[in-house]
Amino acid sequence: MRAEALLRAAVANNARWCDAVCRSHGHPGTFTERVWVSARHALPFYPNAITLSADVTAAETVADQDPSRPYGVKDSFARLDLSAVGLAPVFDADWISVLPEPEAPAGDGLRWDPVTDPDELTRWETAWAGGGAAGLFRPVLLADPRCTVLACRRGGAVAGGAIAYSAGGVTGISNVFKTALPAGPLWASAVRAVAALRPGLPVVGYEHGADLDAARQAGCQILGPLRVWARAPGLDQP
Repeated sequence: MRAEALLRAAVANNARWCDAVCRSHGHPGTFTERVWVSARHALPFYPNAITLSADVTAAETVADQDPSRPYGVKDSFARLDLSAVGLAPVFDADWISVLPEPEAPAGDGLRWDPVTDPDELTRWETAWAGGGAAGLFRPVLLADPRCTVLACRRGGAVAGGAIAYSAGGVTGISNVFKTALPAGPLWASAVRAVAALRPGLPVVGYEHGADLDAARQAGCQILGPLRVWARAPGLDQP
């Protein structure tokens, strides 16, 4: 895929993943060619609207909002000013992509295994959250053939994790975390593990800060910027 097509695919893939998470909590979104919206949920880290086209207007992203409730928008192309509709910027990030070789190099020392049962998912989420799990990732996700929750182990201990979601001709990588490893080596290993699930598909996602630096060191290329807006604090990523 060319960069423009990859960007559109990354945006669409992320919207499908966000919809899967919201749907698992009983809040499925609605899709048009221009925007995805799930206005009623209040899940942490997940927006209520995602722009799917660069020419979406501010009004389209908040048309179904309840002004008395928290509300977040992922402006996938960093084109909007949503301050006039009561939202404030939370963070800027960049869409990324890579088509890596799936084979891990010798000496990697890391093993990536799919999470397969609810108890293991709870332990995975506890490690991801750095404490008690809040049930954000529901067991129904484990039955979704497009979704794979990966646990990274070194010497039997959980060293990190990631989530892969395949849709739209690409595989999205998100929720990459580490417990005791440097970000760079873990990201490179995570990208290879995700690529191995669907060989030949580009791996896409978005990151910012230190994770963006680690993703770039792992071979990821930047496709374009995005911005997340919210009425209330607490909407971070993915």
